[in-house]
Amino acid sequence: MMSKYELFLRISMLEQGKLKIFKKIEQLFAKGLPDNLHDVPCLLTKIGLTDIEQSRLLAVSYLHFEPILDWLADTHHQNYLIAYCDVNYPPLLKQISSPPLLLFVSGNWQLLHSPQIAMVGSREFSEYGAQWGRYFAGELAINGLTVTSGLALGIDAICHRGALEVAGNTIAVLGSGNANITPKSNLRLANDILAQNGTIVSEFVPFTVARPEYFPRRNRIISGLSLGTFVIEASARSGSLITARYALEQNRDVFALPGDIDNINCTGTHALIKQGAYLVTQPTDILEHYSGYLPTASIQANVCTQQSTSILYPEIFAIIHQQPVPIDVIAKQVNLSIPEITIKLLDMELEGLIKTVTGGYVRNCIR
Repeated sequence: MMSKYELFLRISMLEQGKLKIFKKIEQLFAKGLPDNLHDVPCLLTKIGLTDIEQSRLLAVSYLHFEPILDWLADTHHQNYLIAYCDVNYPPLLKQISSPPLLLFVSGNWQLLHSPQIAMVGSREFSEYGAQWGRYFAGELAINGLTVTSGLALGIDAICHRGALEVAGNTIAVLGSGNANITPKSNLRLANDILAQNGTIVSEFVPFTVARPEYFPRRNRIISGLSLGTFVIEASARSGSLITARYALEQNRDVFALPGDIDNINCTGTHALIKQGAYLVTQPTDILEHYSGYLPTASIQANVCTQQSTSILYPEIFAIIHQQPVPIDVIAKQVNLSIPEITIKLLDMELEGLIKTVTGGYVRNCIR
């Protein structure tokens, strides 16, 4: 007797024809393979494998697969293996040109079928990118979109956190195995994702160590799972542009957040906009685009630039935007002394409207 997981792992080790075999299994077993297979040679013949191919498939020792199967059987964690032929395989991912044949999943596998927006950006980010990435992730998540990203340092991690902070859904796609979280500094974030009913997914077997060439491969899964890809902040050489390119190749939407023209971290996003990406300035730009996929027709999101005029000190708030404004500039524009404006700015900080950063004050849209 052989488990279906062991069979899937053995098929994945064949040199060629793997996708064809999985498609054949899908055709023959509409409801999926049973968990345990009693007559493996008969099954292999049924799916069209020759005697030579069967010998190759069965040649590898069971001991090679035992650590992976033990990981899947770990009762303390929710670990799964979803194959291309499985009824639980995400349908959007099946549409891409090179779908992963196996998905190793930790956490809530059903989230893979939810409407997703890929949110990506550079590892090296500015205050602007951090502020808006977190804000947009929260607003999109609270309105029903699952935020999917790569658990990388920088904007990726910020977007995962933004979704978690509003008790929203988020999926992390790895460039390593699930049991070997990379980077190690994001291990706590990975655990928080799982603790809040999120999902971690990889095409690599659980104990795989990350390699540089794995991350571009990972990006096609991020975009492939998602309805569209939203690039928050990216330089001209950012790896997040690879995700955007995959999205275009997969006939998915690409969104980009504009920034200052002298911000080197925004050269990639501006290039995307020039090439036809949707320019995003508020969450509704994306939410209305996918209103048919969301659980509610009402869109809750409002960017901070559209807040009510009942806001504290609106004449001061109108002067402060995404880029830092020095206190003396604010005081001059509203014709107040430095001591007077300092008191009002402190009140606004306590209300969560603004925050102090290097160079002055910016709006705090993460409330």
